[in-house]
Amino acid sequence: MDQKLFDLVYQSVVHRESTYDGVYYTAVRTTKIVCRPTCRAKIPHASNVTFYHSLEGALQAGYRPCKRCKPEANGAFRPDAVLAVQVDAIIETQYNDKLTLPLLAASLAISPYHLQRVYKQVTGYSPAEKTERVRLTHAQKLLVDSSATVVEIGAAVGYRSASHFTSWFCRRTGMSPTAYRYEQIGGETFDSK
Repeated sequence: MDQKLFDLVYQSVVHRESTYDGVYYTAVRTTKIVCRPTCRAKIPHASNVTFYHSLEGALQAGYRPCKRCKPEANGAFRPDAVLAVQVDAIIETQYNDKLTLPLLAASLAISPYHLQRVYKQVTGYSPAEKTERVRLTHAQKLLVDSSATVVEIGAAVGYRSASHFTSWFCRRTGMSPTAYRYEQIGGETFDSK
């Protein structure tokens, strides 16, 4: 590896940027440990670092995987992306429950602040917005594919009050649940709100 590329990759390690995550692996000669470039461990001195294109190459050279960033786990996903996938799975299965940031964080044994920051960094939006999107998708599907009442659909997606569900649905789509249902199934819209 030429010096210019080494310096570029090393700077990404210093700043814990994900630019080279999955592209290079950071092997530290003094500890004989190999990490992802985004590892939260103490930053090694540049003179002690060798970059490998593959984890297998570093392992064959005698390095062992870091216990903090676990480069051998989760394939090309970095730990932050794995956390976001775990949050998405919880939201997809529990969207009809009361999901708050503290409850999500507690189920993953991390702080709400850390969860919010990491999730938003990975996805570009908050866990609350993801929950809203999932609820809206399910509500729209139920409105079109079922004969359930608006009250039943609201309860099915986590709203205990029909008025709260209707107000929320109007804000998200610009029309009431009833108007949405009639528009989607090809009927006449009789309700403008």
